[in-house]
Amino acid sequence: MTETERIELSACTSIMVGKKASLDGATYISRNEDRVVAIHPKRFCVQPAVSGRQATYTSPYNGLTVPLPASGYRYTATPNVDTSAGPNEEDGFNEKNVGESATESVYANERVLAYDPYVKNGLAEDSLTTLVLPFIDSARDGVRYLGDLVAKYGSAEGNGIQFNDATEVWYMEIVTGHQWVAVRIPDNCYAVAANQIAIQDIDFNDPKNYMWAAGIQQFVTTNQLNPDANRWNFRHIFGTDTEKDHHYNTPRVWFAQRYLNPEIQQDPESAELPFIRKANRKIAVEDIQYILKSHYNETQYDPLGHGSEHDKKTYRAIALSRTANSHILQMRAANKGAAAGVQWLGYGVPSFCPHVPFFTNVTDTDASYREVTPNLTLTSAYWLYETLAMIVEAHYAEFIQADLDYQKELAAWARQKIAAVDAQVATLPAEQVPAYLTAQNHAIASHYNAATKKLLATLVMQGAELSQLTFKMDPNL
Repeated sequence: MTETERIELSACTSIMVGKKASLDGATYISRNEDRVVAIHPKRFCVQPAVSGRQATYTSPYNGLTVPLPASGYRYTATPNVDTSAGPNEEDGFNEKNVGESATESVYANERVLAYDPYVKNGLAEDSLTTLVLPFIDSARDGVRYLGDLVAKYGSAEGNGIQFNDATEVWYMEIVTGHQWVAVRIPDNCYAVAANQIAIQDIDFNDPKNYMWAAGIQQFVTTNQLNPDANRWNFRHIFGTDTEKDHHYNTPRVWFAQRYLNPEIQQDPESAELPFIRKANRKIAVEDIQYILKSHYNETQYDPLGHGSEHDKKTYRAIALSRTANSHILQMRAANKGAAAGVQWLGYGVPSFCPHVPFFTNVTDTDASYREVTPNLTLTSAYWLYETLAMIVEAHYAEFIQADLDYQKELAAWARQKIAAVDAQVATLPAEQVPAYLTAQNHAIASHYNAATKKLLATLVMQGAELSQLTFKMDPNL
């Protein structure tokens, strides 16, 4: 795989929100998993807990070989249907209510890679959920555990990894074969990453809020890598600032911050956009959804808007036709008990398709998400939403309002459903909760699937009247 192919393969956008910055007190991590092709089928499944095993993991992608711990927690995941290049499980919560989203591809400059190149058979995106999520007890523990793996096996590529639990959100950037840092997102802040090294200043006297690879300061000093005289800025030392960054990466951060901080004027091509900000309001799950669905809405850069052809092609949007999976991992306050974790999944083009909420303390997923064929069938949620997206975009002007109304109605239904489930869970013995939540997830999937098929039927009927292959005889002939 060439470097250009890898950039296109995993060019994602990530959004993190601390518990005091969110409207409901939940922590959030989220990401659009973007791939090189528009069709990249994904499943949603529950991987069972294991104990007493003796097994070794070998990556089909690059041959990385890692002995697995004897025991591992149950966890949710969204693996590829085709696992020939590795499982690529990407995102989920484990039974300890710890979430992971892996990965946001990031790219180091040639100076630092000269002294610490990538390890060909080291850790890569295909393995980073499988090898970490079943074995961690907190977001902070996720950084520690993965850092230990990088020290032992090295990294095959640059990656940003998000972790959350009920109290903390952490973002970790692995940028060379062995160098990495991580930052705890402040409780009252949000952060956005978009395929550039995002983390800036590191306080090496504050291990409560920062973590780093052993020896990273000496690595930088020995190899004379710090371009700043009076600060230690991780982005400046390890990152890139290229023409591609200015058009492919930074504008996505600019748009997200424009939405959450409209009072701040910034240049969409600036290399100095801050990684962490305080929003001008509390952030709701719908705000995160809006950003993940966005395509420079209401700006001249919207490829579906009314700007010039040049402007519409200037910047790469957040939502793409090749988004394989858009997810939001919501870990709610501890008073939600066994129903605290909600994994919102969006298949199809995010702009046109809903994020579906699933409780994560479950033993199984709905067949429409678990059983996905490599070819189109409307019994599969993945294919259902890909079909909806294609039909809506094909007649965008005529269909977009009906599509937006459908998404809005489902979003309101989701809040009502989650509240009803919360009320019922509060009355149940703990041992009954996983079975109850599993049944509710089936009901949620059924409701969304039915609503989507109903809209599809309506749009197909309307679309038949929009065909250019129509003719009416002039009665005067």
